[in-house]
Amino acid sequence: MHTDRKLLLTTRMAVRWGDMDAYGHVNNTVYFRYFEQARVEWLEAMDFAVSPAEPQAPVIINASCTFLIPVNYPATVEIRLFAGNPGRSSVDTWYELRVEGDERLYAEGAAKVVWMDPRTGKSVPLPDTLRSTLAA
Repeated sequence: MHTDRKLLLTTRMAVRWGDMDAYGHVNNTVYFRYFEQARVEWLEAMDFAVSPAEPQAPVIINASCTFLIPVNYPATVEIRLFAGNPGRSSVDTWYELRVEGDERLYAEGAAKVVWMDPRTGKSVPLPDTLRSTLAA
């Protein structure tokens, strides 16, 4: 992980029975859902509505995950969301996934968030309130 990152949110989510795959552990696609939910919680906590009805909205243009230790049901995962320095219209975010009660790192991920105009599909500058939070 990058050293120039800022912890923005820590959240917890229950692992659901249906999150598991045929191997008996959380399916790889579900990790992206956990990261997505943490990202939405962070943005909504900053009063940004995550909705296509908004004149400007965040989207991700790439996402990655490194799976280190399998997560099994039952469990509660803890997601820590970090962000780097803002660019003109984007910011890099990183995620750490742990199982509650265990400090080991189970997975780590990343996603580049870009602010855009949903009508045109073009990037727009990050909102000033978001930029100031990230730069602080």
